[in-house]
Amino acid sequence: MAEHEVATRAPESDAQDSLVAGDTPAQEGASMGEHCVTDRPTPATGAPTGEISRIADVDVYITKPGDYPHLPSKLLLLLSNATGIHSKNNQLQADKYASEGFVVVMPDQFAGDPLQKNVTDPNTTPESNPSMIEKVKMGLADTAKSFMIDMWLARQSQEKVIPLLHKVIEGAKDEFADAVANGDGIYAVGYCFGGRYVLLLGSELPDTVAKGQALMDEEKGVVKRAPQIKAGAIAHGTLITKEDIEGLKVPITMACTENDQLFPDEVRAEGQKYLVDSGMEHEIQVFPGVPHGFAVVGEYDDAKIMEAQRAAFEQMLSWLKSH
Repeated sequence: MAEHEVATRAPESDAQDSLVAGDTPAQEGASMGEHCVTDRPTPATGAPTGEISRIADVDVYITKPGDYPHLPSKLLLLLSNATGIHSKNNQLQADKYASEGFVVVMPDQFAGDPLQKNVTDPNTTPESNPSMIEKVKMGLADTAKSFMIDMWLARQSQEKVIPLLHKVIEGAKDEFADAVANGDGIYAVGYCFGGRYVLLLGSELPDTVAKGQALMDEEKGVVKRAPQIKAGAIAHGTLITKEDIEGLKVPITMACTENDQLFPDEVRAEGQKYLVDSGMEHEIQVFPGVPHGFAVVGEYDDAKIMEAQRAAFEQMLSWLKSH
């Protein structure tokens, strides 16, 4: 596809993985991409306008429209990538939605355990002609980095994250009851790690999972909790399965990258087929030639990536406003 467009076809089976200039080997792994775990440089102008607070004993970043509460707003839950709520990039992303009329609550879905900044170093420039010893060192460093990321992912289980999100949602319903009422529900956006949890919040999860208990066998008659959001939007979701998409009960839009090992084309195609066959309202835009993580606020030298970042935001914002 020459330009980003609504995906209507299955990916070519012989397509080769492509890396965007500036990507590091960490993006090639199947567990988490470099652009999910490292903050990009932020725009020179502007600083985050929200504040760190607490809802239901969970740290949250809250940002509001300048005219709130004098003018009505809607409540938006923003689920971030692995760098969490203290990332300036993620805070600026939340602020962009606030400037469009949403009260934004970005919870610390990692409970004080975001992916450590020292896992990746954005200031490290690989040598153009490394020696054999340097190549071995770099290989060992990448292996250690991948191991640390996988260990971190293992700690962020569904049974841990979902109950935390439910606590925040219930608390936000009380604190921002006017915004919930004005939007007739809660909206949600998710980037990278947070993308999968937007799908789960838009599903009917077994109540045992909702309460944080590991569900070994889903027995008949298990009570399911209704979807917690009215509509969702995600960008370059991480580790999404076909079953996650098949569980959806709310309208969804997805901004995806092509040849994304963290959300493979075949999984996306199977999920889209289900959405079409089931009549679920959805939109899927595929952006070729951009890295996983491109949609989060951050500066890139490549104008094509910056344009895709702008387009993805407009796609997600338009979806939320139209629902």
